Amino acid sequence: MSKNLYIVLHDFTDIGDTALDYAMHIANHVHIDIKLMHVVNDKSKETQATSKLMSIIEKRSLPEGITLSPLVKVGNFIEDMGNFVKEEHAQLIIMGTHGALGLQKLFGSHAIKMIRHTEVPFLVVQNGAPIKNAKNIIVPVDLTKESLQIVNIAGDMAAIFDGIVHILYEEQTDERLSMTMKTRIHIVKNNYEERNVKAEFVKLDSKGSYIKKIEAYAHEMDADLLAFSYHSESILPQFETFGQSLITNSLNLPCMVVNSKLASALYF
Repeated sequence: MSKNLYIVLHDFTDIGDTALDYAMHIANHVHIDIKLMHVVNDKSKETQATSKLMSIIEKRSLPEGITLSPLVKVGNFIEDMGNFVKEEHAQLIIMGTHGALGLQKLFGSHAIKMIRHTEVPFLVVQNGAPIKNAKNIIVPVDLTKESLQIVNIAGDMAAIFDGIVHILYEEQTDERLSMTMKTRIHIVKNNYEERNVKAEFVKLDSKGSYIKKIEAYAHEMDADLLAFSYHSESILPQFETFGQSLITNSLNLPCMVVNSKLASALYF
């Protein structure tokens, strides 16, 4: 990615600080503009919110060539997010979450709801988790073309950190489905070869929970980032639960997500 605009969502809690920490970490590797965004439901709260954001910004030491500025929007935090980021021409949204403990359903579902309304990729960071270079990026795909919408974005992150993308897919016992999967993998291989993205392609056994297999492989590879495409009409059963489980994964890994329905015109 060249110099792009990243939006960091901040709710004036330590979760917002976690998201900003990750954005600043990326800024140490690539020149970006960062807007620290808070959403209010009434215009009368706009001035106070801007003042709070400025207080947070003033405490930060910025890498050379990086800008960090406040952004207050009036509206609905979830439903209006897509319009907010379109107005700003943002390339990435970074937000924090409590993760797998305690408030998993609340914050996991908030992330999924915002992703539904937004075509820009989200990077969701679990609160308190260590921030590392994205050297090993885990990308699970399935039989649908929608699952490939994350491939280019994951490749961009790998380029920033000189990392490797691990494409995971399940073995298919049905011959027709097996051929479909081979076609999907071939598309990704060609894409990465053309872009000089380092990648590994890993076929997982068809038995057992896909989530557990993904997490087991991520643990084995000492992964730094999970990335997947959200598509509610996936062949995967209960995909919303699947998505929430990846976002709030037990390894405390940051998770990059794109809404394949809105982003499909942009990639494959």
